[in-house]
Amino acid sequence: MNKEFYRIKRLPPYVFAEVNAMKAKARAAGEDIIDLGMGNPDLPTPAHIVEKLKEVVTDPHTHRYSASRGIPGLRKAFAAYYERRFDVALDPETECIVTLGSKEGFANLAMAMSSPGDVILCPNPSYPIHAFGFIIAGAAIRHIPVGENVNFMAELDRAVRYSVPAPLAIILNFPANPTAQVVDLAFYEEVVAYCRRHNVYVISDLAYAEIYFDGRPPPSVLQVKGAKDIAIEVSSLSKTYSMPGWRIGFAAGNRELIHALTRVKSYLDYGAFTPIQVASTAALNGPQDCVEEARQTYKRRRDVLVESFAFAGWKIPSPPATMFAWAPIPPAFAHLGSLEFSKLLLREAKVAVSPGAGFGEYGDGFVRIALVENRQRIRQAARNLKRFLSSADRALEDADRRAVGS
Repeated sequence: MNKEFYRIKRLPPYVFAEVNAMKAKARAAGEDIIDLGMGNPDLPTPAHIVEKLKEVVTDPHTHRYSASRGIPGLRKAFAAYYERRFDVALDPETECIVTLGSKEGFANLAMAMSSPGDVILCPNPSYPIHAFGFIIAGAAIRHIPVGENVNFMAELDRAVRYSVPAPLAIILNFPANPTAQVVDLAFYEEVVAYCRRHNVYVISDLAYAEIYFDGRPPPSVLQVKGAKDIAIEVSSLSKTYSMPGWRIGFAAGNRELIHALTRVKSYLDYGAFTPIQVASTAALNGPQDCVEEARQTYKRRRDVLVESFAFAGWKIPSPPATMFAWAPIPPAFAHLGSLEFSKLLLREAKVAVSPGAGFGEYGDGFVRIALVENRQRIRQAARNLKRFLSSADRALEDADRRAVGS
């Protein structure tokens, strides 16, 4: 039987697949590839969190089905985090839910709240699940350009006025993946006021709330008075505590949306493994010096990246937050686009990055560089880059020949 399924047909080819395949082939051939592509934290999970997992997993009672919306202790710990970090009070019973990472939370929230044909406003460039969670659910996406030189409120107003039907929701992500852009509380106040007037839900992704470098902690949209009337916020332990493989995330805010997500999840999963949830509770309630240590590690890596790449001939804006740098393609290579430039960089400099086109068409003039290698490896990447850029004419001729041949 040869049948194309509806939801699969709505998904375009995975832009990162070509670079990933090249990277795997090069490594299989014994090449030393410096991987600054996938945002996969390399820092170890703090020891006290791992020890709590080891302690709890020996109890056979914890091996049974868990709770789909999260064990009570973890939901209370998350509410306590919002209280001390943002001065936001959350009811752990009705305004919090534990998810299997933030991606699962987004995907199931999309299934819970949207219908085929509903319009969702999504930033572009953005993390792929922001758009494709709703695309898989059958909704229609209207992209809103984002960036330092974009008037976001003007773009939002234009999208709301010219969307038919009227938008159901808008997605926000600050600090942003991939652009590392940050906003202040006044920004959220303006967005919430506008969306309340136009009956638009706000879905905020706050996964990078604790990775910031300028001394000003990023705010939460839920700090805005009345935000919980329309807003839900998704976050994760993956980056804050270096727990990406543990798959623990959260959603908090609007009770109707939390209830809808809870109903959908109750049919789909029994929650994360209980020992992981208990260890995650220890992460939120325990000592927080590990968070500051991780933040300083990423800051040092950022500084080395910006300095060494500039010395090599590639000036990259210093990101104020996240574990990424959003790097404009060097002018000599701009005509290639982000995918071909990423492939060329991998082939010639042995450095893997993520093509900006994978985050939306407005990202095609950039690549995303992840701070997931130590400073020595970043300096090595810069040395490789310098050699590559010094022979740019030859590399461009080779790239042009390959393009003609394909």
